[in-house]
Amino acid sequence: MRVLIVTAVPAERDAVVRGVGAMAPEVAELPVPGGVIHRLSPAPPTGPPLTVDVLAAGVGPAAAAAGTAAALSAAAVARTPYDLAVSAGIGGGFSTPRPGAAHLAPGTSHPRPGTPHPDTGTAPSSSAALPGPDTGTGLAHSHSPGTAPLGPPDTDTVPPGPDTVPPDTDTVPLGSIVVADAIVAADLGAETPDGFTAVTDLGFGTVEHLPPAPLVAAVAEATNAVRGTVLTVSTVTGSAERAAELLRRHPRAAAEAMEGFGVAEAAAAQSVPVLEVRAVSNTVGPRDRAAWRIGEALEALTGAFGTLAPLLPLLGTWTSDPEGTRQ
Repeated sequence: MRVLIVTAVPAERDAVVRGVGAMAPEVAELPVPGGVIHRLSPAPPTGPPLTVDVLAAGVGPAAAAAGTAAALSAAAVARTPYDLAVSAGIGGGFSTPRPGAAHLAPGTSHPRPGTPHPDTGTAPSSSAALPGPDTGTGLAHSHSPGTAPLGPPDTDTVPPGPDTVPPDTDTVPLGSIVVADAIVAADLGAETPDGFTAVTDLGFGTVEHLPPAPLVAAVAEATNAVRGTVLTVSTVTGSAERAAELLRRHPRAAAEAMEGFGVAEAAAAQSVPVLEVRAVSNTVGPRDRAAWRIGEALEALTGAFGTLAPLLPLLGTWTSDPEGTRQ
């Protein structure tokens, strides 16, 4: 199995490499168009050989898309295509009250694949299964152990247990991990007299990619993560008003970052499943540098990928839809 993990900046890349590197201390550096891949080859206890490539592609959705596309294309030309693309890094966690947000209690039913997603009102895109605020250094802005879905994930029911967010809990704590069950371009569209209009409402493109639900569930369980929408923005939120507006439009938003949708678009173009994993370094809203916890978030990112490394060979079996058809 071959996995491509794309971060924005070297600090995030190095955090991921440290986590995966617990099983593979040897790292090779390989040039690709526009960047350098750090390659690890963990020795899984069972299953086929595993190659993990980690790339710092740059800040923002455009750089992420370009870097991901270059790496995916180079691998395809070499006839060693990737089985999974992962957008990873730190990000901002939402804590603003969620007007009209519907939190599911344990055991509550929620939509099956193909049901309109509550963040966009549209069914999943027909593209292949897909599936931070910056800090002055390009680093961006996830959940604490014992919490999870902020709304209905894409499985049959939310099982009772410690990974379900209580109805009165709206905060995604600093240092926690978020796994995206939807990757949404939150500012791709147009301003109108009536407010923001998504590009899809203008008759163009897409604003959402849904990672494979079984994959999301497996990774969230392994890392004890929150599941929810991760918003991709080109301009990081810096006010309470914008945070509230984003939550009004996307009531299941768990985190905000700057690269996930770019990685997802590039992966969709080559029919590669995608995942987004974020560690929360700050709260989405007014910029308060004193409250940022970038070091803690990077440590959490390392821990998450250290936990996932032994499971990566199995993830290839979870990139299909509930009917067993690879998306």
